[in-house]
Amino acid sequence: MKHTLSVLVEDETGVLSRISGLFARRGFNIESLAVGPAERLGVSRITMVVAGDDRVIEQLTKHLYKLINVLKVQDITEIPCVERELMLLKVNAEPSTRSEIIEIAHVFRAKVVDMSSNSLVIEVSGDPGKMVAIVQMLTKFGITEIARTGKIALTRESGVNTEYLKSLQARV
Repeated sequence: MKHTLSVLVEDETGVLSRISGLFARRGFNIESLAVGPAERLGVSRITMVVAGDDRVIEQLTKHLYKLINVLKVQDITEIPCVERELMLLKVNAEPSTRSEIIEIAHVFRAKVVDMSSNSLVIEVSGDPGKMVAIVQMLTKFGITEIARTGKIALTRESGVNTEYLKSLQARV
């Protein structure tokens, strides 16, 4: 199972290297990694997606807490969250298919951010499922390049689980 970990760290040189080294030494691959300043000056938030069962994630969490610059580790996999990712896609866009590609981008609330005579660069942000869906829709035109940021996430203070609400809507 994939787990999303939110890790608050002191913003100091080498912190990310020590964390990634910890995972590498234990043979774990970090599937997604995003780092940026947090709400407090001198603190950064690392959001990572790691595959493993609950026991493995618990062990990794304990090891992370042993690192001197780690302030807080939270497995937010089962907690209601707002999750987002940013992706840029370069798509083949001949004049005959360009309007269809732009229409698909519009449906996904994506933006065309660059255009040439035979390609478009599309910017899309949203939950990771949206990323998969737009890639599936645009594959038939020929995607030549993709760049993704990795998932970022914050827990919902309201506690409302929108994934649960979506599943209820789908049944109605």
